[in-house]
Amino acid sequence: MSLQLTRVPRQLLLHHNHTLKLSLHKRNPPPEISTHLAFSIPSSRSIKPQTPHRRREPKEPILVFSSSSSSSSSSSVHQCHNYYIKKMTVMIDKHSVLVGTFFALLFLYILRRNTRTREEIRKRTTMRTQNDSTVPVLRQENGGGFSSGDDVIVVGAGVAGAALAYTLGKDGRRVHVIERDLKEPDRIVGELLQPGGYLKLMELGLEDCVEEIDAQRVFGYAIFKDGKNTRISYPLEKFHTDVSGRSFHNGRFIQRMREKAATLPNVRLEQGTVTSLLEENGTVKGVQYKSKDGQELRAYAPLTVVCDGCFSNLRRTLCNPKVDVPSCFVGLILENCQLPFENHGHVILADPSPILFYPISSTEVRCLVDVPGQKVPSIANGEMASYLKNMVAPQIPSELHNAFISAIDKGNIRTMPNRSMPAEPHPTPGALLMGDAFNMRHPLTGGGMTVALSDIVVLRTLLKPLCDLNDAASLTKYLESFYTLRKPVASTINTLAGALYKVFSASP
Repeated sequence: MSLQLTRVPRQLLLHHNHTLKLSLHKRNPPPEISTHLAFSIPSSRSIKPQTPHRRREPKEPILVFSSSSSSSSSSSVHQCHNYYIKKMTVMIDKHSVLVGTFFALLFLYILRRNTRTREEIRKRTTMRTQNDSTVPVLRQENGGGFSSGDDVIVVGAGVAGAALAYTLGKDGRRVHVIERDLKEPDRIVGELLQPGGYLKLMELGLEDCVEEIDAQRVFGYAIFKDGKNTRISYPLEKFHTDVSGRSFHNGRFIQRMREKAATLPNVRLEQGTVTSLLEENGTVKGVQYKSKDGQELRAYAPLTVVCDGCFSNLRRTLCNPKVDVPSCFVGLILENCQLPFENHGHVILADPSPILFYPISSTEVRCLVDVPGQKVPSIANGEMASYLKNMVAPQIPSELHNAFISAIDKGNIRTMPNRSMPAEPHPTPGALLMGDAFNMRHPLTGGGMTVALSDIVVLRTLLKPLCDLNDAASLTKYLESFYTLRKPVASTINTLAGALYKVFSASP
């Protein structure tokens, strides 16, 4: 894996001395894995990725991403895998060992660099919002409404769009959100937020959006294969007790974030369908959209962020959309049944590919059956029900078998293609891609929301020192930096998600 370095604006370096560090933490790790994986940007005019900033030089050795880091990084990761494999007491086969290794690495590697409690994060976020004088409080203009125009147009109000609108609005930006349908979404994916994603939610001040929606706490995974099982917990010992995964109805979560964003007077949510981006001399100036009542309108802003989901019709303008569909999910809801391991996701290593179970409310369990390929049996003519009963049901744990059959008989069977798309942007002045419109991975590990929320944290930090987004030259440099700074977290989750799906799928 390689990392292309782009020049980061000097103003950002001097203002923040920004460092993205992903650490492998353990209370007393052996010396062979006391290694930090860091991407460090020194506060100097020339950027030398091989030399960390002297003031922040850690005691442990640093593994720095560069264009030739593949050998050193693979060696370090290999040592880490060996360590965790030796420590795990997994009693089934090599697939379960890989599961434990994956989750131990992923959530120690990505969660956070320290153990700040929720109260500390709230305090820091509140104080920064109140005291940061670099961003003008634009919402106080004209009696708390909008002044001459918008600062940011956000296309889409899903997880990424709603969270971004609130985040930028809280920083004083005037945000215009255009969403094709503001009614509560009803999806069978985007229902499991990993602990790393929850920590990002806390950092953005949105953790209360998982409250009052009957969300369930998730503490790890249970793995089943050939009648045997094991439980693997998230390594959260060093974190605040509130930190864990969360599972919920996707639509309820999104509505909570939309409602919170709408409480800010400088954030405006509008129902409409964006049909195209407005460009002038290669720079995006805004969007053309059709309002709820059918009017053709235009909206202008110095920055347009496209995050209208996996079905985006705008991504082709801003990236190279190489979308792969390795499989489809068949979704069911099991009612009033007890999972073998409470507050855990369940992965059945089945033939031909995995089956997932996790709670989405106090009375409902989501079941996702992975079907390889892009074609699934027909629901209308009964082929799907027959496939689920004859091929899938015999592989379901006995505790869930009856509820699984009842869910099939109830008939509310839904399907969703599982898309995978690498992030290959065309850096475009005035515009940015985010969320599933920009980057997708197989949803087996539930990493999509974590990537999106992590990207929002990166973008917020980048834009903090930029008072005037109308400074096109400066804004372009900042946006180019975004694509580099997001890579350590995003590429790790993407790579592991794809690899784990291939390992879990049956083969000769």
